[in-house]
Amino acid sequence: PARECQECLPSAGLGILRVSSSSPSSHLQLGLDMEELEEIEEDAGLGNGGLGRLAACFLDSMATLGLAAYGYGIRYEYGIFNQKIRDGWQVEEADDWLRHGNPWEKARPEYMLPVHFYGRVEHSASGAKWIDTQVVLALPYDTPVPGYMNNTVNTMRLWSARAPNDFNLRDFNVGDYIQAVLDRNLAENISRVLYPNDNFFEGKELRLKQEYFVVAATLQDIIRRFKASKFGSTDSVRTVFDSFPDQVAIQLNDTHPAMAIPELMRIFVDIEKLPWDQAWDITRKTFAYTNHTVLPEALERWPVDLVEKLLPRHLQIIYEINQRHLDHIASLFPNDTDRLRRMSLIEEGGTKRINMAHLCIVGSHAVNGVAKIHSEIVKTQVFEDFAELEPEKFQNKTNGITPRRWLLLCNPGLAELIAEKIGEDYVRDLSQLTKLHEFVDDDLFIREVAKVKQENKVKFAHYLEKEYKVKINPSSMFDVHVKRIHEYKRQLMNCLHIITMYNRIRRDPTKLFVPRTVIIGGKAAPGYHMAKMIIKLINAVAQVVNNDPTVGSKLKVIFLENYRVSLAEKVIPATDLSEQISTAGTEASGTGNMKFMLNGALTIGTMDGANVEMAEEAGEENLFIFGMRVEDVMELDRKGYNAQHYYDRLPELKQAVDQIRSGFFSPKDPNLFNDVVNMLFHHDRFKVFADYEAYVKCQEKVSELYLNSKAWTKMVIRNIAAAGKFSSDRTIKEYARDIWHVEPSDLKIPPPNEPRDAGQDKTPNGTAA
Repeated sequence: PARECQECLPSAGLGILRVSSSSPSSHLQLGLDMEELEEIEEDAGLGNGGLGRLAACFLDSMATLGLAAYGYGIRYEYGIFNQKIRDGWQVEEADDWLRHGNPWEKARPEYMLPVHFYGRVEHSASGAKWIDTQVVLALPYDTPVPGYMNNTVNTMRLWSARAPNDFNLRDFNVGDYIQAVLDRNLAENISRVLYPNDNFFEGKELRLKQEYFVVAATLQDIIRRFKASKFGSTDSVRTVFDSFPDQVAIQLNDTHPAMAIPELMRIFVDIEKLPWDQAWDITRKTFAYTNHTVLPEALERWPVDLVEKLLPRHLQIIYEINQRHLDHIASLFPNDTDRLRRMSLIEEGGTKRINMAHLCIVGSHAVNGVAKIHSEIVKTQVFEDFAELEPEKFQNKTNGITPRRWLLLCNPGLAELIAEKIGEDYVRDLSQLTKLHEFVDDDLFIREVAKVKQENKVKFAHYLEKEYKVKINPSSMFDVHVKRIHEYKRQLMNCLHIITMYNRIRRDPTKLFVPRTVIIGGKAAPGYHMAKMIIKLINAVAQVVNNDPTVGSKLKVIFLENYRVSLAEKVIPATDLSEQISTAGTEASGTGNMKFMLNGALTIGTMDGANVEMAEEAGEENLFIFGMRVEDVMELDRKGYNAQHYYDRLPELKQAVDQIRSGFFSPKDPNLFNDVVNMLFHHDRFKVFADYEAYVKCQEKVSELYLNSKAWTKMVIRNIAAAGKFSSDRTIKEYARDIWHVEPSDLKIPPPNEPRDAGQDKTPNGTAA
């Protein structure tokens, strides 16, 4: 979750939110400016790209829907790095987000728990024992997550690693007391820093420690709560686990917490002494798995040697799970050894590895993708064998965003305008936005929507001028591409379009050109060379474009430094055109696309991820859809993708690529972008050249529509009216109904100063953890 602090501000009505954001009267009481305070507060360093931010939206929705749910994670001391741009290059700085403390969290040392690592396994008549382990303590910190206007507050519990007092002090016996105390850091490093990889698996021992640390502490916490005989009791009395799946649902957010499956089995079999079959039945009914990516390099595959060293008992349990799973497959498909190899949890050949996605599928009762098209790809391509075996297990749950943060908080002007037309209830039921269809032809409403957008643009233009010393034309089209920098998201294609626009202006400076401010932002994983080269290229192109007097204010290019949630809250409400241009079949869902749609930006995009459903909801004619569909990409893969073919056929593409290659944008080092050009011609898995022509033509349509302000704004209103499906409230209702089997509650808890009826003072029965 990112920037949870905001979620903890007291809930307020629409009018109050508007006042706190923009009215001077709200600053009088303490002489403080709310916006200044928001600027000072650090973004919580807990999330990494879309996955962490989605978790934050889900927590907000679960509290708002009155679900008894907990969010568990690690309290990283250092969050994802702060990005500085120096001479056009990304430079990483540590994000010391806790240096001034965190007022929203409460340490709970009374619930500290031990987590074990290393050691060995001893088998005896009474079962397996994991012994001689190294212990690290997990100290929980609780952050309240309030629901919207319902006086419900859920908890996000984050674990921090602490060394026990006797940690390594055996060394004291040989006199090295100082070293022994210094070595305590090794234990506490577990929660020190967030790995900054998004959609990329890095098989580091510390990362596996983090993954096990969070699940081991969390499962102990869940079981302690389950065992308590009644609410508020600390005596552990319940020892029968048959009802466990009725009381507890655990959702695995991608494969990162996959070790929870063998860990729960270890607790049931080794500690609680349940028979294997019963333990396995309970475990499978408890867990469900959400897959968030189809990119092969993102799927976790842990080396067996590493798991054996760090978690020897868990490896034995995984082997046992796998043996029983393969026996079952063999009984259904005799002599099909290839199928056994494909479906095994253990990948042979070279380094033996554990396929964590396979472990999650086998150990869960439900598996879901996060957009219709993605769930289809999961079923028919990525996990085809598993879906054939248990088709009923596979589902779709299209992602969503919380309208509380992504409309009310970041765009109070638009939120208020909508409330004036359709009332305030839409905040809790976003499907009510469809009522805005009635006002598509209302001239006054069209003008008001355009006015709010213009105000947001002026405000953001001031921010850009202050931060980047670039003069921005607020009436230019704000064309925005903000997300993690990755080849599949195709920031390079956007860059080629910028160069093409630049060349067109230079070729004929007198020709009518719709002014654009192109804003690109995002972080590259520190070890991802190509992504860092893409950032450097964008900045090099910006340097040339922004300083060419022929271009003037017609085209400006800005790379947004250190893109994060608090910056997203500024740029999204000011955006005219949202870039969602991943190669079809690569973006699982995307949620930025939904934020832009809700805030009155039009989308230029491929038929990928949730774009497909956005086009379904709004009508394809109300988005700028271009390029290959999934079938076209597959066909091109079959035929063989030849980048040279497009380069030879398209003069404008050739010119842009030649400029990059010749050093036009890097005169001091003409060979600087050789790696980028080489990749585009010979190793481009994401086929930038294949979609270039369609993209440029689609961008021409965008410019044409932008000239007609009224027609543009009408399309904006149709998009906002169709955004209701993309509320995380809808997503969470579907998880609750189809996977967790709990019912949302619209019971509004009375405030603490009002007496409660005894009958109302009951705790909800089911717990979704």
